[in-house]
Amino acid sequence: MAAWLFGLVIFLMHAGGALSAVLALMSSRTSQGAIAWIISLVTVPYLALPAYWIFGRPRFYGYVSARGQRDNVLRRVLQRYRDRFDSHVVKNEDPDIRAVEKLAMMPLTRGNQTELLVDGEAAFDSLFAGIDAAQSYILIQFFIVRNDELGRRLKTHLVKAARRKVRVYFLYDEIGSHQLSDGYLKDLRNVGIEVSAFHSSRGWRNRFQLNFRNHRKILVADGQQGWLGGLNVGVEYLGQSKRHGAWRDTHLKLMGPSVLGLQEAFWEDWHWATGSMLNLSWQPLPFEEVGRRVVIVPSGPADPQETASLLIQHLIHSANQRLWVTSPYFVPDEGVQDALRLAAMRGVDVRIMIPERPDHLLVFLSAFAFLPAMLKAGVRVYRYLPGFLHQKVMLIDEEAASVGTVNLDNRSFRLNFEITALVADADFAAEVAEMLEVDLSNCREVTLQELRARPLWRKLISRGAYLLAPIQ
Repeated sequence: MAAWLFGLVIFLMHAGGALSAVLALMSSRTSQGAIAWIISLVTVPYLALPAYWIFGRPRFYGYVSARGQRDNVLRRVLQRYRDRFDSHVVKNEDPDIRAVEKLAMMPLTRGNQTELLVDGEAAFDSLFAGIDAAQSYILIQFFIVRNDELGRRLKTHLVKAARRKVRVYFLYDEIGSHQLSDGYLKDLRNVGIEVSAFHSSRGWRNRFQLNFRNHRKILVADGQQGWLGGLNVGVEYLGQSKRHGAWRDTHLKLMGPSVLGLQEAFWEDWHWATGSMLNLSWQPLPFEEVGRRVVIVPSGPADPQETASLLIQHLIHSANQRLWVTSPYFVPDEGVQDALRLAAMRGVDVRIMIPERPDHLLVFLSAFAFLPAMLKAGVRVYRYLPGFLHQKVMLIDEEAASVGTVNLDNRSFRLNFEITALVADADFAAEVAEMLEVDLSNCREVTLQELRARPLWRKLISRGAYLLAPIQ
């Protein structure tokens, strides 16, 4: 009997491995990934089968189903709100902007006001002021929320808003916020705040989808003010961590019609997490007749294409004079690596700013595997010295800049839900350039000689770490 049962288990594992190998063949986004999964699933299904269903699924199919077609109920609700800002849409013939609009499935709008928020104190002062000024509703979403001093300050502001009869919707990623206590959430619910985890594993078909994360950081107050950027909620983001030291980050405050893009992204995430649709009263509030031009680009594993990777590649290809990039986790796919090298070969001033000290060791080691080829092509790489660099910013020529949550790695490109604001405005680009010039003055430039001088064992470790880039 035991032998019969053992044989059945072996048969089912191999059958499951073979079926999953077919799925990997049909759905893997890269040929390298497909080959690796197929070989593993066929030869060692006992290990590869559970790993595939946790780490290998290329798209968040549950979210795709919930989103449905663009004419479903949710989309019809959202379209009513879009109709209200048609007069603020920029009728743009620039092919570079049109490509971004198609990726975003959102138009470029004018009449926006932007404010760069450098580091934690400035950003959270602005966020808390926005919460305190809200009169109708607050939408708030973070990847990490900690029950520490900063997290309790956030809770205090949200509780006060709820007691003013402001509707508050609080969404968090249960993996990023795994240490958030039930007591913290109970305190929010007790005053009427609607709270939900993102539920990446909701439903039996998605039970093992632990590798998908909602990495967005969004706050919307009354649909008139919005915030996004690199900061999560924890004292380390204020530079109070002994491990990380000073924390360098950038957030962005938006006012105007572009805030609808943040609101829509939250709407869809909330709809997936709870199954309900938010009924919000919203009217666009332009600040100037022209103002700054902004497009919001949500991205994630439910998209029909790799929105984040394509956006980054497109911005790189559109640069003619200058491309400055900051990313805490720099393990880009081959398409982005090639685009960066080609930009440098075209004579574009390509500068990549990354941390000096590691946060995730595998990511830190992986970068050494391809940096020599970058430097040979003319890309300049800088390491930030004072503390941990966490901002996700791009500067394109003298004309545009982006601030958001996307890191230059496989996780942000294919596994995380992310959001980016692209501001097509020369004055804003000048503000970002001034900010990044200060950061560059606090960096050291990496040299090809330095990388070549590394001992062989460190080079081997870096190559090995780079092989794990798809699951980092």
